Amino acid sequence: MAAFGIATGGGNWFSALALGVTLLKCLLIPTYHSTDFEVHRNWLAITHSLPISQWYYEATSEWTLDYPPFFAWFEYALSHVAKYFDQEMLNVRNLNYSSPRTLLFQRFSVIFTDALFVYAVHECCKCIDGKKAGKELTEKPKFILSVLLLWNFGLLIVDHIHFQYNGFLSGLMLLSIARFFQKRHMEGAFLFAVLLHFKHIYLYIAPAYGVYLLRSYCFTANKPEPTASSLLPTLPLQEGPLPRILGSKLLGFVQCFGQSAVRHRLLSVGKAVDASIFLILTTTGHYSLFPLLFTAAELPIKILLMLLFTIYSISSLKTLFRKEKPLFNWMETFYLLGLGPLEVFCEFVFPFTSWNLKYPFIPLLLTSVYCAVGITYAWFKLYVSVLTDPPVGKTKKQ
Repeated sequence: MAAFGIATGGGNWFSALALGVTLLKCLLIPTYHSTDFEVHRNWLAITHSLPISQWYYEATSEWTLDYPPFFAWFEYALSHVAKYFDQEMLNVRNLNYSSPRTLLFQRFSVIFTDALFVYAVHECCKCIDGKKAGKELTEKPKFILSVLLLWNFGLLIVDHIHFQYNGFLSGLMLLSIARFFQKRHMEGAFLFAVLLHFKHIYLYIAPAYGVYLLRSYCFTANKPEPTASSLLPTLPLQEGPLPRILGSKLLGFVQCFGQSAVRHRLLSVGKAVDASIFLILTTTGHYSLFPLLFTAAELPIKILLMLLFTIYSISSLKTLFRKEKPLFNWMETFYLLGLGPLEVFCEFVFPFTSWNLKYPFIPLLLTSVYCAVGITYAWFKLYVSVLTDPPVGKTKKQ
């Protein structure tokens, strides 16, 4: 981790942040896991036990292999480590198989592959403009962005409780964006192509990458390109805004939100309006993940982790933009505060009402509708910001 330290005169604080969140992930190993745990165990068994020609045809389990080839090879590579933990997890016919060693391997595989995400965050933070940096370490944009990314509440509960490999995939995406900031366009494009071969859900971002590459790499003969240091905080629509385009999409399901929130963190330390949008989007979106963890044991964990992350996000960004107007208007403040009563009703009041048996879906319905309003509002506000911002290097009057 020491190699990831960003020199600030105060030591390798980045390494400390990365190590701290890694220890937290280890503490989450015994927590609840979803059916995705069995999905990936089955994929380990398929790729390890069967010839390549049968990988996408094996149907003993209902959780058939349906990710692109690179992810299949990723599972294949993991399986050769898994056999040293518990050979039985690699038997295709051992449906719903679980053992203490299987649990340890699968959990640690997510934690280990998150190293790519840590490296990508480090690379992105090097591209951040430090003009707004305060005297204190905790007020520096690089430090704030590192915490917002590394301690991302959404990734913590989706990957390390629910069980997924989104951190590894988000690392590929962030690293490709970082390479664009560093004017290493071919590397960025290559990394995104690799990402597409890991998970097809990222295909809808391809047009944004194509537009950005045309503008910033293919058609740059007579146009100067923004420097990496100014690219993040000032990207408008007219100048090829990769992060804004990448962030501007509707959310159809949980993984889409996770990708969006991770990308929009890159903008949150650049401008107050982007910080406001980020806070609305991430707070609402993170709360929308609560139904994923429906067991009683995880209730205090998800509430505590979200409260800590949300309080830090709001307080740190308010400090960063303290010389500008408030990040929230009265309507946005009222909406965000409404998440508290909603949680109290869904978790502590509704289960004791007479409707609990007849209409058990009401808490999920209320959560979905309430969060949809906030997320839609955030996207609307983002579009307004994109369309009204002046181009780089020009004033609003010009």
